[in-house]
Amino acid sequence: MKAVVTGGAGFIGSHLVEELLAEQFEVHIIDNLVSGKQKHVNPQAIFHLADISSEQIKPLIVDIRPDVVFHLAAQADVQRSIQNPGYDAMVNLVATIYLLEACRDAAVSKFIFASTSAVYGNLQKEQIVETDPTCPISYYGISKYSAESYIRVFHQLYGLPYTILRYGNVYGPRQTPKGEGGVVAVFMERIQKGTPLTIHGDGEQTRDFVYVKDVVRANVAAMKRGEQEIIHVSTANRTSINDLARLLTEFHEADLPIIHSLAREGDIKHSNLDNRKGLECLGWQPKYEIRAGLEETYQSYINEMYESKRDAKGT
Repeated sequence: MKAVVTGGAGFIGSHLVEELLAEQFEVHIIDNLVSGKQKHVNPQAIFHLADISSEQIKPLIVDIRPDVVFHLAAQADVQRSIQNPGYDAMVNLVATIYLLEACRDAAVSKFIFASTSAVYGNLQKEQIVETDPTCPISYYGISKYSAESYIRVFHQLYGLPYTILRYGNVYGPRQTPKGEGGVVAVFMERIQKGTPLTIHGDGEQTRDFVYVKDVVRANVAAMKRGEQEIIHVSTANRTSINDLARLLTEFHEADLPIIHSLAREGDIKHSNLDNRKGLECLGWQPKYEIRAGLEETYQSYINEMYESKRDAKGT
């Protein structure tokens, strides 16, 4: 089978590519390397340097004729979406429309879309379910919800099968310190540089942190299940930013000074997603608790730091 992964040189996409290759797929990566990295392009995959927000994407998809398209490429920086909403809409909405048109023309069997808990906005609820109202408070959340709407209508008009996966705050190795939910990567970057961990606001804001390997498993499960469904990919557990920082101090041998700054515009106070539908529709549930996933992430970043230092000494 053929699979296309947009954003396959990025954080989640590169992990998904690895899993698909392990399952003997012919994998095509589409990435413009704006946020993705060349070093994360798996050599066993077929790489296409292309911008999904350009109409060149249509003939490319038609030429590949994939069985499944995983659409993970996105502008995922909430603050950048506020500063430049037009760019955000082009990457997250217009590019999705181009892809949908291409998938229709190429008779793609399944379109799997990476969405976000940001579509709910600052919904004051202990745990959010998929049927709760959506009210984004950032242009990023608006663009992702609008893309979901186009996907649903494309199915109604053309019969294109889909699954929409709304992620919690994904973390893990290869994550960049920018983008939605990137606080773990930000903290790891500061640990590598030996600078204090900065927490925006009082640090009591909470997130539903889900490990990247669990997210990959949900995407793979969505190839055969979850038809025309919106499904949370989450742990259904809350972790505060303060608790996140405390866990990292346990793993790190040196002191980690923590400082607080002003809260950021557009940030959501609390986010926790009910994940029971994932088990019901996908047969999926997360395997990693926050401590295990965070420790594996920490070790990966530390190993990368040591390798970089070793390579620098050798040159």
